[in-house]
Amino acid sequence: MKNFTNKNILITGAGSGIGRSLAIKFAEMGAALILTDNNLNGLVASHEKILSITAQCSYYHVDVSDYPAMQELSSAVFEKHGDIDVLINNAGVNLMDQFVDGNLDDFHWLMNINFWGVVNGVKIFLPSLLRQPEAHIINVSSIFGIMSIPGQAAYNSSKFAVKGFTEALKMELAGTKVKVSSVHPGGVKTEIANNARVGSTTLASRDKLIKEFNKLTYTTADKAAMDIIKGIQRDKRRIMIGWDARIADVIVRLFPSHYEDLMGLEKRYKKLKK
Repeated sequence: MKNFTNKNILITGAGSGIGRSLAIKFAEMGAALILTDNNLNGLVASHEKILSITAQCSYYHVDVSDYPAMQELSSAVFEKHGDIDVLINNAGVNLMDQFVDGNLDDFHWLMNINFWGVVNGVKIFLPSLLRQPEAHIINVSSIFGIMSIPGQAAYNSSKFAVKGFTEALKMELAGTKVKVSSVHPGGVKTEIANNARVGSTTLASRDKLIKEFNKLTYTTADKAAMDIIKGIQRDKRRIMIGWDARIADVIVRLFPSHYEDLMGLEKRYKKLKK
């Protein structure tokens, strides 16, 4: 898909970060935006920004992990906009905790949003996408869907799951007009770390963990958004965001059995816990 003029583009997690930047960039390209988020204040703020560019924008306050709510969303979207052309499953949360004595409720909470939110979005909107002459599904994974780090077992699990689901979906949809891509951002300057849920096992080092995470954010949300848009235009199967993500991907491919040693992941985590 090269041209986004008058295309109906649905973006989840559009209330901040990459989702908001994507909405702005697509609006500037003449698209019609359908924005969703569970953070109403952020969602309204994004909507107001888009209205300064185009009147072709609506927003819906919805939790992507709530399947019945997503079904209601689809009814509202189809009634107002008709079929959609691009689905961007971007909504996501983070959890910093050690699995050994972490809370499984927190683990389920994250998986329900990061993984099941993606599945819900695809399941509900795929029939609409298949009706279009050309369409694209973007599922946002992470560099942590390619490599794992300690203290983020839930996040790693969700992003690996998104990657696996997306690659299977791409193969199943081969021969149709629907293209499928997974996005793997490295460190992007968003609020995901600051808004992360932190388990009791790492509570004492919350500020230290967040500060360390934010130190590794090298790419702006605007740059990430443009890379995703270029990836759609080039029909890329996997869209890597940031030089850090690309380097990490190469290291994992070359040294799959001991990349954690080469990158000093275990040593760094032990220092952070002190």
